[in-house]
Amino acid sequence: MAADNEKNGDDKDPQYPRNYALSRKWFLLALVSMITLISPFASSVFAPAAAFAEQDLNGTSSVLGTLAATSYLFGYTAGPLFLSPLSELYGRRIVLNAATTCFVLFQVGCALAPNISALIVFRTLTGMGGSACLTIGGGVVSDLFEPEQRGLAMSVFSFGPLFGPVLGPICGGFIAQGPGWRWIFWVLVIAGGTFTGLVIIFNRETNPVILIERKTRKLRQELGQPQLRSCYKKTNDTGPTNKALFLLHKLTTPLRLLSHSLIITLIALYIAIVYGCLYLLFTTVTAVFQNTYHWHVSISGLSYLGLGLGFVVGQIVFGLLSDRIIVRLKERNNGVFEPEMRLPLCIPFAFFVPISFFWYGWSVQAPTHWIVPIIGLFPFGVGMVGIFATLQTYVIDSYPRYAASGIAAITVTRSLFGALLPLAGPYMYRALGYGWGNSLLGFVALALIPMPMVFYRYGRVLRERVVVEF
Repeated sequence: MAADNEKNGDDKDPQYPRNYALSRKWFLLALVSMITLISPFASSVFAPAAAFAEQDLNGTSSVLGTLAATSYLFGYTAGPLFLSPLSELYGRRIVLNAATTCFVLFQVGCALAPNISALIVFRTLTGMGGSACLTIGGGVVSDLFEPEQRGLAMSVFSFGPLFGPVLGPICGGFIAQGPGWRWIFWVLVIAGGTFTGLVIIFNRETNPVILIERKTRKLRQELGQPQLRSCYKKTNDTGPTNKALFLLHKLTTPLRLLSHSLIITLIALYIAIVYGCLYLLFTTVTAVFQNTYHWHVSISGLSYLGLGLGFVVGQIVFGLLSDRIIVRLKERNNGVFEPEMRLPLCIPFAFFVPISFFWYGWSVQAPTHWIVPIIGLFPFGVGMVGIFATLQTYVIDSYPRYAASGIAAITVTRSLFGALLPLAGPYMYRALGYGWGNSLLGFVALALIPMPMVFYRYGRVLRERVVVEF
């Protein structure tokens, strides 16, 4: 499927989202980004407290304890499948408001959970509500910003999905050791409720398809001309004959993108493997610094600072270079933009990822001074943010009208890997040790280095090979 036409809206219409004042664009993006920090933060903040909760709730299986921490990502797997297409069908604002409200309310269920099974269920439900911002935010970036501005916008927006999981264990350790593990969820209720209230009050609809449809409907009534139709509707589109089938067709958009667009499939699998390796790392970091370096539970989360600093540096580099590369390549191409112009920056970032697995793995196997493995996680942070932000922006560039569904296809896949792979972590590291266990992940990352080059070289061919009717 070729890239969607990005000029369907009226370029002179002040109500067209890309014509908003720059300050308004960034304000709307900031509102979504606030929730997009809290939601991934909630995915990992419970990790240091899982053992306390398992003991308090009389858990009988270590697998259930792990599921209490990772079940949130199962919600990330299910939620985008219907929330993203609903945002394209009914609007970003109403879906985001409803989903984030559910995210906050189900945190109360987590805080009051009477047993480990209830905690797993409520964590899954909070993940479903919290997943909306991850994918709808990509749609908001597409709605508000031209391709030449999206690199910086995605750098700001992707700060939450990447830094949130790192910030979570740092805070979670202090809370669990102090007020107790249930207070982790009360903190999420307070923070999430505050940000959700701000979003409900100040956020505005940005989906141009919805805005034009509302405008068209109003003109039909005012002018008495029922033949008026939105510019986003095909001329031969007489409307759905069966509303249930129409809704089902729209709700399957992420899955159809994932199955029909080969470039989306490959990108989703690539990001999922890298993301799964990240969560495999997460299964060892806290335990290593508690058992090997004898750090207290309350400060063990500080071991993620090297990874977090890598995310910040990678984000700065991506934000500064991505749009500049687009502008330069567009000028060379006679002013014609192609989504694949986004991809060259991804190639050098891919080389950073395997470094951390070898560095971190063997430094804790030795073991060396505690600062060495912390520094060793820094390259992974740099590489991860460059890969993540570049490829997600490429998906938005390729399918701007269905950006939320495209991001959903990626989010579903990576969340599934992130939820399942950590379950194998304890067995792998018990059998291979930290050195060879992380080296195995390093060799996988080395084998994946050519993938960004494949995307850049064959992306256009793969993107245009299959035409899917949405």
